[in-house]
Amino acid sequence: MTDTALILVDIQNDYFDGGRWTLSKMDQAADNAARVLAHARKAGDMIVHIRHEIPSETAPFFRPGSEGAKIHPKVAPQAGEEVILKHRPNSFLNTSLHETLASRGISNLVIIGAQSQMCIDATTRAATDLGYKVTVVHDACAARDAEFGGVAVPAAQVHAAFMSGLSGTYATVVDCAGYLASR
Repeated sequence: MTDTALILVDIQNDYFDGGRWTLSKMDQAADNAARVLAHARKAGDMIVHIRHEIPSETAPFFRPGSEGAKIHPKVAPQAGEEVILKHRPNSFLNTSLHETLASRGISNLVIIGAQSQMCIDATTRAATDLGYKVTVVHDACAARDAEFGGVAVPAAQVHAAFMSGLSGTYATVVDCAGYLASR
């Protein structure tokens, strides 16, 4: 075992084409996530799958017990890998994530998944605040178009804005190829 954990955040069916809350380039992000996951498994890193459910039958996506709330097959958990259920964007809030990582002596986190502007951002910032050294593999993450104050913001710009905000202060932000080559 190493002191590194791979955290796969919300790579769930509702974010893919045909889902209830489709993200831009989710298939490509999941392909890269699968590459990072395969590498982490081979390296003996701890693997933690985070699965989000919105506890309401009227939720726009990730409804409890729905097909959309299931982890996507591209990154399906294997026996022995942690799966932690959350109900908020921050994967540490009201979950066992921090305690689970601490019990295994984890100090380095690699974070991938979705959405860049919500759960990746919240989880990365919380992880850094808790003292973890964090790497975000940006092309193993995906975003969604956004709107604020009547201004439409395409997903690529949303993603870039959030990755730039995390880069340096909260995390080392790298691409998949660079991450895999460095390990």
